[in-house]
Order: sequence, then structure tokens, then C-alpha cells
Amino acid sequence: MAKTLVVVESPAKAKTIAKFLGRNYTVKASMGHVRDLPKSQFGVDVEHDFEPKYITIRGKGDILKELRTAAKKAKKIYLATDPDREGEAIAWHLQHVLDIKPDEKCRIEFNEITEPAIKKAVKTPRKLDVDLVQAQQARRILDRLVGYQLSPLLWRKIRKGLSAGRVQSVAVRLICDREEEINEFIPEEYWTLEALLNTDKDEKVNCKLYSKAGEKVAIPNRQTVDSILNDLRTAKFTVVELHKKEKRRNPAAPFTTSSLQQEAYRKLGFAARKTMLVAQQLYEGLELGDRGSVGLVTYIRTDSTRIAETAMEEARELIVARFGPDYYPPEPRQYVAKGRSQGAHEAIRPTYVELDPEMIKVHLSRDQYRLYNLIWERFVASQMSSAILDTTRVDIGAGNYIFRVNGSVLKFPGFMKVYIDSDSPEAVETDHLLPELEVGQELGAEQLLPQQHFTQPPPRYTDASLIKALEEQGIGRPSTYAPIVETIQKRGYVSKEEKQFFPTELGFLVVEMLKTFFPDIIDVEFTASLEDRLDHIEDGSVNWVKLLHEFYEPFNETLEQADEAIPKVKLEDPVSEELCPECGVNLVIKLGRFGKFLACPRFPECRFTKPLLEATGVPCPHCGGEMVLRRSKKGRKFYGCSNYPECEFVTWDHPTQERCPTCGEIMVKKTNRKGTILKCSKKGCNYQEVVPEEKAE
Repeated sequence: MAKTLVVVESPAKAKTIAKFLGRNYTVKASMGHVRDLPKSQFGVDVEHDFEPKYITIRGKGDILKELRTAAKKAKKIYLATDPDREGEAIAWHLQHVLDIKPDEKCRIEFNEITEPAIKKAVKTPRKLDVDLVQAQQARRILDRLVGYQLSPLLWRKIRKGLSAGRVQSVAVRLICDREEEINEFIPEEYWTLEALLNTDKDEKVNCKLYSKAGEKVAIPNRQTVDSILNDLRTAKFTVVELHKKEKRRNPAAPFTTSSLQQEAYRKLGFAARKTMLVAQQLYEGLELGDRGSVGLVTYIRTDSTRIAETAMEEARELIVARFGPDYYPPEPRQYVAKGRSQGAHEAIRPTYVELDPEMIKVHLSRDQYRLYNLIWERFVASQMSSAILDTTRVDIGAGNYIFRVNGSVLKFPGFMKVYIDSDSPEAVETDHLLPELEVGQELGAEQLLPQQHFTQPPPRYTDASLIKALEEQGIGRPSTYAPIVETIQKRGYVSKEEKQFFPTELGFLVVEMLKTFFPDIIDVEFTASLEDRLDHIEDGSVNWVKLLHEFYEPFNETLEQADEAIPKVKLEDPVSEELCPECGVNLVIKLGRFGKFLACPRFPECRFTKPLLEATGVPCPHCGGEMVLRRSKKGRKFYGCSNYPECEFVTWDHPTQERCPTCGEIMVKKTNRKGTILKCSKKGCNYQEVVPEEKAE
């Protein structure tokens, strides 16, 4: 008997779905897109309403042959690609290559790979959404118009191999603009004044100077602080006001693609690309022993915070059973996404909330477990009761001055029993307990502590903060954040040091050129507006061909003018002091796929290259050689001995001259959002210490 053919993108997804559908279905994978614009040609006919020229992707011939053979034998074909623009486009191309009629109800979609969702989907097939396909096609063509016409201009004027993507260029601009802000920043001096006070029971109260004669105090310099100290020399410290109130903290919404990437970076140290790679594995399905292949999370490319009613009910049952009825709110929590979110989608959540991360930990890799645990905890917490804190604000008078201290005590943990968002105040501050105080109570002055500070420049972007900025500015969409971050590094426009993005000389040069000659391409507001109009193609309110004409005609005119006006810029490679062993000239520093390396400038006559080993000044603890910075095959930094391969000592973290007081092994330096720590590099030794701020520099 002929079977129904179901086509998905990946073998993992196919395996999970096949388990639910049974023997009357055949499930095969297309391995992503099967057709695309040609790489070696422009592939867009601008004279005929931007008609694209699609060709079979190289290497997909055998897959297409297998799909066509299966399609001929099938009584029905369902295209079950991902539920977004890209998935709709893949389905459209499959419809074409498998000769499925345009009006055939062949498209099925689901936001989670579970048995009920799959069985419901096959019962409710629909026609392909042409507007959705055109929205993807318009983006693809628009990116081709920019990339394939602007990039060659950069090759001619600066260097071969450069690219100027429509969205990536704006991301590089954000990083360059931030670097200029930092360089132009002038620190300003300011002071704070703390008072260490005590009660008659010798209980400590640490408060800060807040106001003088009803106006908030600013202390710009040493002279001002000395004057205040002089005023306070004989002052008595008395409690003048106590303000107590109960505060409620609500949980964060379940994850969207952007918030997952940000939180995975902050809590797990995952780059955006790694987060999406691991999340895809969780979505498509993993082997869980006797359960077989199970899709653990819902669709991972979404900007929606909506939760299905069935999922909310399952969360309620788990919360009440595990924590008690007080931990569930009177009404289920609903979250409203900002802007034009994809309402049909859900937030990222576990498909089976009863699958506690600890229950399935043995079946998951370390990264899979950590990310699943993050998603599971965030979702469960999002459905829990508010946390209740008792907060106290105490104002302490000293002459005309008011010192203030705030304290809070966790009265009821609510959602905080499970999860605290890394951006919330509770993630940074622990309970600040205050002694019992009364209005009119006099406190003894133990010490007055003036401290000098300087204003700090804005921080450089990290993976998390760049993705947050792109989302807030309306640049890119859920599926593009990770590729943007990856591409700008791969092209050499930015480098990442200590998890922060630094623009390279090349990045500054390209951004400056685009600002001068293509201000719209590099303009944040223009790009965000264009993104919004591209989104409107989905609902049929914007014609994709008209939009492309409106963009391309002025762009093409500017392109011709810029080609004549832009002078050729020679970007010199930095020259090193090291000589080429084959021809004796000074080697130059080049930027490759895995970072910087040394090469002979006489290429192609001389092809000598060698890794650029950046010295750390730290001796190897095993052989006395020098510890140098290296890169793995995936481009990740690590530190190894310069005597490799004779000495194989390596560490991922920056080595220091310090030795562990417990075992004598070398100490390494790690930096996180809470500061810098020194920890022992020896496996099994858990010694670590916090590095003081002045020493961390």
C-alpha cells in the first residue's frame, strides 16, 4: 500500500517524527534548502522585476533523486519544514522540485515535535502561504542586491574577499560607534561618602550620604568632601525616617530567541552560534533511553512570548504538586511580546514540562543539559507566583545632611525558588538585613569613609549586549542574530577579546566608507524601517517587487557615483620583526579564519606562513618555556607552552605568575559579570580567590 511521504529538513527531526506517525508514513530529510541563488553569479534579473534564478544546490543531487523517487511512490506528500519564513521557502522549493500542484494542501506545521502536535498537523494540512514565501524571497534578493554589488566595490577599493551585508554592516557600525564613544570619553571625578554606624547593641549600619538641606548631594572633588567631613565632625547621627513596604517581583517571560541567546551567554558563557546549535538539537529530538527520540523544546526561532493553554495547565500541575498551591498565581500568567512578534508561534519552552532536567541528564551532553535546564527553569518560573520582599528605607540625619540605607528581606520566594533572571536586582544583590531601628534613635559614628571614583565610558558590546541592541533597534530577526555575530568576526571587521567586541582597522575603514557614500545602508533607522516593511510582505500589505524597486533604483545610482568618487585605499598589513626563513624579508601579520598569523609579503612567490604566537610573559609550569596564546581549529583561544609538541601543557584561561597556595600549581585568571577571580588550573583543586579591582587591571 502506498504511504504518505513527509519531508522535513534534518535526519534528527525525521527520526523523531517517524516514531509518532507509524508505518503508513515515510519521513525523509531534505537537509535544509535544496535550491538557492547561484554563488558564482548575480542570479537576479533586475530588468524583469527582480526575477530570481534558482539552481539546485551543489551536492543535493542525490538527495533530490531520493525525494523524487519517494514522491512518485507516495499517495500523498506533506512538507513539514520549520514554521517560519525560511521553512515556508524551503517547502515552496520542495513543492517545485517534487511537482506538487500549487493549490495542493501539502503544507503542515507545528511548533513542537510531540505526538499530539504531529498528529494534529497531518490532519490539518494547508496550501503554501505565498506571502510568507515572498517575504523570505524579498529578503534573500535584497541581501543579494547589496552583497553582490557592494562587495565587489570594496574589493576594488580596499581588499579582495570583503563583504558588505545589509544587516551585518549596521552591526559593525554599532561596534565602531561604541568604540569612538569610548575613545572620546573624558572621565569625570566624583566622590561618595559612607558612614559606618552602630547601635547601642553594637549592630552595624552602613549608609551613604544622600542629601543636604533637602537637595541631593553631588561631591565633585576632594575639597567638597573635606568640607562635608568638617561639617560632620561634631554631628550626631539620628534616625529621622523609616519607610517600610512590601514589594512584589514578577517572573521574567519565557524565552524568545533573543532572550535565550542573551541569557545563555550571561549564565552559561555560550556564544550565540553555540546556543542555537545546541537548541536545534533539543528541538529536533534526542535519544532518551526507552523513550526513544524526543523533541525536548518548542521551536527555537521565535520572538513570541505566547504560551499554549495546555502547556500552562501542565506547568500549573507541576508547580502545585512540587511546591504547593501558594507558588501558583490566582490566574495563569500571559505575556505580551513587543512589536510585530509572530503571534502564531510560542515562546521557547519544554515540550514535556514533567521531563525534569535531572531526570534526563544521563542522556544529554553537558551543553545540552545546561541549556535545557535553563529553558526548563525559566519556563516553570514564568508561570509561578510573584516573589514578595519586605523592603526598608532608613534616612539618618546628621546636621543638614541625610544618609540613606536600603535593606530588603525575602519574605516569600515565589518564582525565585526556581529561577532568577541574570538582569534582575536579585541576581546581583543578596538580602541586606538591617537591625531593628526606631525614629529618633541615635547611632554612634564608627567611621566616615570618603571614596574617589571616576565616571566610566560605556561598555564594549558582548554577544549578549550586541544581540539586545540589534533587537531593540529593530535590526535583524530571530533567525539572523547568531549569523550576524559570527559573520562580522569571520570577515575581520571586529575581533573578540575577553568576550568583548573591538572593531578592527578594516572595520573602521569599511564603516567610514559606507557612511560617506551609502548612508542609508549603514543607517540604523533606515535599516529598521526596511526590516519592518519586509515583515509587512507577510500579511500582504506590501508588494515585494515594488519594495525592491524603491530600494534598488537609488541604491544603483549611488553605486555608480561611488565607484568613480571613492579612491583606492591600500590597507597595509602590520610588519613584524620576525624574518621569513625562506627569503629573509620581514613577515607581516595577516588575519585569517582562525585569527592572526604571520606570512611572507612576497606571496605568491613565497608561501611561507606560521602561527602568530602572542607571548604572555608567564613561564610554563611544567618545562619553563613561555606560555603563548594559540587558537583551536574552531578559532577558540587557549594558552599553551611554546615548546609544544615536546610540552603539552594547555589551559583555556589566561595564565598568571601566581601559584596555588593549596597545591602549588599555576593560577589562571577568569573574568565574569561579577568581577575577576584567580583559580587553580589543576583539575580537582577548587581553590580560587577574588581579585581586587585595582589588581584586576
